[in-house]
Amino acid sequence: MVGIKAIFLGFALLAAQLLHVCSSPATVPAFLWSRFKHGSSQDSAKEAVNYQTISPNSLAKFVLSEGGWSSFVCSGENLHQNVDVALVFIGKELRTADITRSNQRDPALIDLLKQSFKSSNVSVAFPYIALSSEKDTLENSLISGFIENCGHDLGVKNIAYMESCSLEGQNLQKIGGLHSLQDYLSTKMKSGETKLTDLIVFCGEKSEESVHTESEGKVLSEIVDLLEKSGSTYTVLYASDPYRSYRYPSHMEMRFLAEDNSSTNSTHCDGVCQLKSSLLEGLFVGIVLLIILISGLCCMMGIDTPSRFETAPES
Repeated sequence: MVGIKAIFLGFALLAAQLLHVCSSPATVPAFLWSRFKHGSSQDSAKEAVNYQTISPNSLAKFVLSEGGWSSFVCSGENLHQNVDVALVFIGKELRTADITRSNQRDPALIDLLKQSFKSSNVSVAFPYIALSSEKDTLENSLISGFIENCGHDLGVKNIAYMESCSLEGQNLQKIGGLHSLQDYLSTKMKSGETKLTDLIVFCGEKSEESVHTESEGKVLSEIVDLLEKSGSTYTVLYASDPYRSYRYPSHMEMRFLAEDNSSTNSTHCDGVCQLKSSLLEGLFVGIVLLIILISGLCCMMGIDTPSRFETAPES
């Protein structure tokens, strides 16, 4: 009876371990910073860190409140503290664990994020963003979150998107690349129409899609340099979505199926690969522990000792 209870206990421990691995969300970081003060004193923060595990929709809510974006993104606000450009940069590789990991994938990006966070007048970090499993991109979740939490239509002048972004909606303007962005910023500043903020969304490509893709840190640094040279007041929201290729809408999935399948031979372990490896690792460890437990119980049950010992006969 004791052996059966021990076996059930071993299976329960194994199931609990597998359940913990399956239910642990893959978290990614997000950083918001601006050298220009915006929002009221209650709305913006300096080097603040939100340690909650939040969804992309909650991230949009906190960006509006803690980051002060409500003063120029929401049409219902009338604080006259606008910035010229609000940049949303969607990364492709960075995870929460990569921030403190010694062998970082893109050290230049980590250094840029940390330096911008410390040297800006408004800076908020969100280390734990839990990405949903739905087939929706992070940029769409953020834009819809802005609209939902503003309670009105967005008060921005234009929503421009670049590169591989997958945005849905009307009145969207596509920008071809960094040269087009430079022309876009020059035209905006020369026109003098800077009362309303322009929301620009940039989405980095997966490294498997192009062997000539520049590092994420270099691209973000070039965009910030363009904003500086144009004389624009700006604020930046960096958010990572390393699993974006698995949550594209159905019309985007066909494009990946039609592409060259050279990336299938890659040795890079993505999010799904890491999840499967964690499950297999937990399964093997649980089986080994269960075998050790059963073997120990069988050995203990095989020991047959007398309940009492006879006294030695007197000589």
